Amino acid sequence: MRESDRMETFLELMNPGAPAPLEELERRALAEEIPIIRRPVQSFLRFFLKTVKPRRILEVGTAIGFSALWMLEYAPEDACITTIEKYEKRIPEARENFRRAGAEERITLLEGDAAEVLKTLEGPYDLIFMDAAKGQYLYFLPEVLRLLRTGGTLISDNILQEGELAESRFAVMRRNRTIHARMREYLFALKEAPELETCILEIGDGLALCTKKDI
Repeated sequence: MRESDRMETFLELMNPGAPAPLEELERRALAEEIPIIRRPVQSFLRFFLKTVKPRRILEVGTAIGFSALWMLEYAPEDACITTIEKYEKRIPEARENFRRAGAEERITLLEGDAAEVLKTLEGPYDLIFMDAAKGQYLYFLPEVLRLLRTGGTLISDNILQEGELAESRFAVMRRNRTIHARMREYLFALKEAPELETCILEIGDGLALCTKKDI
């Protein structure tokens, strides 16, 4: 076992467990190889939501609804979440998971390509959680910045691509080179955006944490 894996296992023992319904949903997702937020990201979001208390939350990338339900669990009682998903196979399952959790009134699922759906939304949002197709983050960014309130937070998940982002594009498998290039462009755009204060966290597969400044 790698040193980083041992440390992650140890730190996991320090974290409180998830509510039973979410544990069951997590087990099912892992068994069916459905990507969901990793345990370290779950812990970070729990802390962030209970500390910062965002009330208007936008999620780009629903999958089966695990992360939306996770955020709802730890957000303020009057918080609401809008989440966007285009993969038709996942949408009915996400809706059913929201129904089972009794969360239909607080979670709004919008179907379609986020690049188009984002244009129809009105902000401002306190928190935007980006967890969709990694090669599309860069294209979503202008609308995301429009929708994020001043002082709000943008969290982008899976930005390190299992460590490949630190490699030369020629060291990356050919099929991953486009995503590799786009993610590097995305991180550069976050770093250079005058309205953002950005830091990169080596949590899970990497988080980019940005706050929108008043400029």
